[in-house]
Amino acid sequence: MTKVQNLTILGATGTIGVNTLDVVARHPDRFNVVALTAGNQLEKLVAQCRQHQSRYAVVLDADAATRLRDLLAAAGLQTQVLYGMAALEQVASMPEVDTVMAAIVGAAGLRPAMAAARAGKRILLANKETLVMAGSLFMQAVAAGGAELLPIDSEHNAIFQSLPREFDGDLAACGVRRILLTASGGPFRTTPLADLAQVTPEQACAHPNWVMGKKISVDSATMMNKGLEVIEAHWLFNAAPEQIQVVIHPQSVIHSMVDYLDGSVIAQLGNPDMRTPIAYALGFPDRIDSGVSALDLFGRGLTFEAPDYDRFPCLKLAFDALAQGGMLPAVLNAANESAVATFLAGEAGYSDIAASIEYALAHAISGEPGSLDDLVEADAQARRDAEAYLQKRKVG
Repeated sequence: MTKVQNLTILGATGTIGVNTLDVVARHPDRFNVVALTAGNQLEKLVAQCRQHQSRYAVVLDADAATRLRDLLAAAGLQTQVLYGMAALEQVASMPEVDTVMAAIVGAAGLRPAMAAARAGKRILLANKETLVMAGSLFMQAVAAGGAELLPIDSEHNAIFQSLPREFDGDLAACGVRRILLTASGGPFRTTPLADLAQVTPEQACAHPNWVMGKKISVDSATMMNKGLEVIEAHWLFNAAPEQIQVVIHPQSVIHSMVDYLDGSVIAQLGNPDMRTPIAYALGFPDRIDSGVSALDLFGRGLTFEAPDYDRFPCLKLAFDALAQGGMLPAVLNAANESAVATFLAGEAGYSDIAASIEYALAHAISGEPGSLDDLVEADAQARRDAEAYLQKRKVG
C-alpha cells in the first residue's frame, strides 16, 4: 500500500498551487494537505482550506492573518493561522511534512525552500529564484539535509524524465552531450523588432500557449524566463553553460530534450498543462493520473528555431551572468523583477526591461556569496540600480 504523503504547498493560490491541489484532489488516498500558504487571495485560500482540510494556513503579515482568521471562523473552519517568513519556514520544515511544493513566486520563496532543504524534505521546486539566486548555497543545503529535489518547471521536468533513472549529476557518465531547453518564443517571436518598443503590458501578458501569472508571462515574452531556466538547469543537472542550448519550439509540444553522444535525442512530449510535471513529481517514481488529456499528434507540425539575441537580449544577459557566476545571477533576477514590476505598472517601456538589467549587472559587485544575507544585499542593490536607471530614463 502506498504511504500517504503529507504536503505543504507554498504559494497555494497561484497557478502552480491551484494545479497541484487539482492533482491532489484526484488522489485522496495518496496525499494529505498539512499547510497552505498564500499572499493576499484570502477568500481563495479559505476555499482551499475547506476543500482540503488544511491544518495550517500561512499569510504574509499580521493584518492579513486577522482577516483570514475572521473568514475561516465564518466558514466554520478550525485551520490554524500563522504569518510571516518564520511561519513559512516552519511549515516547510515541520517533522510531519514529507513533501513541499515550493511555488512562491520571486525571491520571497527562497528562505522557505532553503528550510525544506535543510530539513531533508522532498522538494517539488517551482520557484526559479531559489536556484537562480542561491544555486550553490541551496544545492549544498539539499546535500547536507538529505533532501530530494524534483523540478516542476515543464522544461526541467522533461529533462529529468529524459535522463537515465540512475543519473547522479554526471552527464558525461550517462553519455549526455547537450541539454536542449525548448521555449515557445512567447507572443513577440515574429513581431518586427522596430515595434517592440511600443509593446504594452496587456500584449506581453497574452501568452499564446500557457496560462500564467503576469510576471511570468512578461518573462516568457522577453525570454528571461528561459534565461533563468538555463541557470536552473546548470544547478539541477550539473551542466556547464556550453552544454545547455535553447531551442524555440512554438507549438510547446516537446517540453525539452536530452542529446546523447550516440546521436540519440530523447524528448518528453505532452499537452501544455502544468498538471503533467506536477503529477510526475508528486507520484515519483510512480505515474499517476493528472487529469490532462492524451496528446493528439495527428495533423500537427513541429518546428524549431534558434533564438535571436537582438529580439531576446534578456536571454543573452542570463547566459552571461551564468558564465561569470558569483552573485551576478542573483543581480540578474532582482533587476528583472524590479524592471518587470515597473513595466507592468505602466511606468517603463518594454525595451527598458533588458536595458535596466544590463545596467544593474554592469554596476554589480562580483564575488561568491557566503550566506543568504550576501544575496539579499546584492538583491536589494540590484533593485536600486534598476530603479535608478528607469527613473533616469523617465526623467530623460
